[in-house]
Amino acid sequence: QVQLVESGGGSVQAGGSLRLSCAASGYTFNTHCMGWFRQAPGKEREGVAAITGAGTFTYYTDSVKGRFTISRDNAEKTVYLQMNSLTPEDTAMYYCAADAPPCTVLSGIKSQSYNYWGQGTQVTVSS
Repeated sequence: QVQLVESGGGSVQAGGSLRLSCAASGYTFNTHCMGWFRQAPGKEREGVAAITGAGTFTYYTDSVKGRFTISRDNAEKTVYLQMNSLTPEDTAMYYCAADAPPCTVLSGIKSQSYNYWGQGTQVTVSS
């Protein structure tokens, strides 16, 4: 069955960095777009970054541009989110998700397009 398992969350001080990983199994990884989403308490889920199956195209929401980098290793069936210059506003549960082909990231990230979801990993940034 399909599994997405996130790891790498934790607690850091503002200005710090974290690298999230999402290990996938149970489907053809390199044909699916992958996205990272986050949800803070009392807020709606937000699409943070996404990447196409071959890694050719990426998308970032405005608030993380220049600070976060999404990447993937198709041989390892893993997608990463490198997060630098973290601020307390980045505090949230972070989820990875997979979007079946045909998929695109050029028009942003729509959570309703994503078929498979992980259980999440918590990121807490203190000031």
